[in-house]
Amino acid sequence: MDAVRVALLREVLAGTQWPGAARRFAGSLRRSVVPGGGHLLLVGTEGYEPWHLAAHLVDEAAWSGLPELAPTLVRHHVRPGEPAHLSVGLGRLAAVRRGHTLLVVAPGAPGEGLLERVHDARRAGATVLSLDGGDPDLGALAHDALSVPAPVPEDEMDLDTVQHLVSAAAGENTVPVRRGPRRFRDRLARLADHLTAPPPSRW
Repeated sequence: MDAVRVALLREVLAGTQWPGAARRFAGSLRRSVVPGGGHLLLVGTEGYEPWHLAAHLVDEAAWSGLPELAPTLVRHHVRPGEPAHLSVGLGRLAAVRRGHTLLVVAPGAPGEGLLERVHDARRAGATVLSLDGGDPDLGALAHDALSVPAPVPEDEMDLDTVQHLVSAAAGENTVPVRRGPRRFRDRLARLADHLTAPPPSRW
């Protein structure tokens, strides 16, 4: 979802809790990953893989000048021959330590196996963040959580939409990283490129 679409989404959701809640959670994500130099791991559940959020965070990392926002996508099932960025299995979670951030995306129950790995990661010193459907066990393990219950007719917000808001907010309101002189015209051209870019495709 590009910047224009995110702006339209925020306009539609104005007056609800979601834009503010997404910015708050995105702030927690930035505060966790930037001082530690990154080490962001992103994992879903057995039945839900947050590849779309991973792609958006990679884009936001490049746009904001905060490479720490680019996650490593941790997958429950890795097929032979897949590219390196799609070949990180659950065993990677055993190597987390203080300074690492684990972002868990779980629309439904995360499952006992994943909960145990998240518990171990927190005990090892990692910061645990959760985008979830309201699972109390996962919420209890997270240092910060944003829960999006299954939508009902009067509130059709879903977890995928909130992920768009969070990823967009994660790259906002940051102090630009100085990488040498940059003229105003260069910054303006970069903004124009970003606003007119097509939506990202799946990796």
